[in-house]
Amino acid sequence: MTVTTLDKAFAAAGAAAWGGLPFSELAEDMTAEAIGKAEELCPHPQTVLVAAFPYYAGEGVGNLSLYARGRDYHLVVPEKMNTICNLLREKYENSRFLPAADNSPLPERQAAWRCGMGLRGKNGLVIVPPYGSYVFLGTILTDAVLELPRRSSSPDCVGCGRCLAACPGGALGTGGVDLDRCLSELTQRKGMLSAEQEALVKAHPLVWGCDTCQRVCPYNAHPALTPLAEFREGLVEGLTGADLAGLTNRQFREKYAGRAFTWRGPAPLRRNLEWKEA
Repeated sequence: MTVTTLDKAFAAAGAAAWGGLPFSELAEDMTAEAIGKAEELCPHPQTVLVAAFPYYAGEGVGNLSLYARGRDYHLVVPEKMNTICNLLREKYENSRFLPAADNSPLPERQAAWRCGMGLRGKNGLVIVPPYGSYVFLGTILTDAVLELPRRSSSPDCVGCGRCLAACPGGALGTGGVDLDRCLSELTQRKGMLSAEQEALVKAHPLVWGCDTCQRVCPYNAHPALTPLAEFREGLVEGLTGADLAGLTNRQFREKYAGRAFTWRGPAPLRRNLEWKEA
């Protein structure tokens, strides 16, 4: 299968950029445990494909992170990647093609950077102009050997340091992201939070996720709107305590089916809303 054919297929699926690399190269960024899990899913893995799908739909007022306002990317991105898988299955009939998004052992961002997709943000995100870092990543793991061109790895961003300085929890540093101080993580964390973590969540304007490091990034100053209807239409921009009142876990998931903010159940959202509305 030619690169031109794949270019057209990824573009038709809505991808802003794509790349591919041998699994053996990506394995250099993986733990032994992750490699083992990948080999369980796909014995003798040979190639990884990765693609970026833009989700920015504008700056509507709300208390949910921008990524969580449209349809759940865990559902949408694998659907779109599966269109590529179906095309490849026609040529490689005896091979496996496994699409995934944020739920596989593959390090998606490292795969994108090794393929030269976009830039390496200091906040650990992949920046794909003109969409900035407002992109979801999807992967395909396969045991087929695909003839793909070699690409230089992604360069670093300009390194202005705005994301590091603006992070409300001080979670960003040279060592990566400290999840115990990251508001995106803390707003989604179940169970008890420390007094310091509770104070961070209470002071944060969102009840789910955190867009601060992205909002201050110069590459996100004027991001292009997503062309994908799944992330542009039918948005849920915010929640109130009344929206969740009296809902069982099952009723909550049914009411907000297909939304990324449901995966932890209603408990973290209720807690965060109670702190905001107290």
